[in-house]
Amino acid sequence: MLASVKALSRLPAADWSAMLAGAEGAGGDAQALAWLQLAARQGVPRAQAILAQRLLVGQGVPPDPAQAVHWFRQAAARDDVEAVNMLGRCLENGWGVAEDAQLAVYWYRQAAAGGLDWGMYNLANLLMSGKGLAADRPAALALYRQAARLGHAKSINILGRFYEEGWEMLPDPAQAAVLYCQAAIGGDFRGQFNHARLLLQRGKPQQAVAWLRRIPATATPAFMANLHPWLAQSDVPAVRALAGEPLFTE
Repeated sequence: MLASVKALSRLPAADWSAMLAGAEGAGGDAQALAWLQLAARQGVPRAQAILAQRLLVGQGVPPDPAQAVHWFRQAAARDDVEAVNMLGRCLENGWGVAEDAQLAVYWYRQAAAGGLDWGMYNLANLLMSGKGLAADRPAALALYRQAARLGHAKSINILGRFYEEGWEMLPDPAQAAVLYCQAAIGGDFRGQFNHARLLLQRGKPQQAVAWLRRIPATATPAFMANLHPWLAQSDVPAVRALAGEPLFTE
């Protein structure tokens, strides 16, 4: 059993996901969870990080944010960069631990230094808001650019906002449109909205509606709550009609 755990410790995240999916198919989620817990207890950082994520959201187990933080800490101590970032998320939002934005900044810095796009993005967001450290929009821009070069869709969308608004640069609507399109294709719901918004401005309502229809699949409830009145007040009939569809009203 220990030899098997040692072998599993060298698996990348994608192979871990495949292994867990196979275990679920063969013996149900309880078997997959048993293997995951075993590997976590034996010190496999990827297993610890995955178990922590399950505990945080209640996937296959009762939600337990405090235990999630415990396992994120264990994995972070073993340099699992995704766990490092998630520890920052827990501290920023008070998930299973007292909220501490300054300590969240520390962990985001570690994740960003480790090359994780999400760490760069999360640290940039705090630099934009001035939460946990002094606001520094140029430094945030540099981090968004760095994450965008790695293909991080949410960072690409925010980079588009910099170009559209002319933050730290001259406004460049054409470049903003390119970036919003990239973010939309990358699956970011805010990028999909911004891309659709600019398509409407260019007189392309059919394309805009097609992108708007993709938003509910990944958008947060808060975003959907704000989107609904925007749709309902649109001057474009096809857009206004979306406000009455079940996907946008549930």
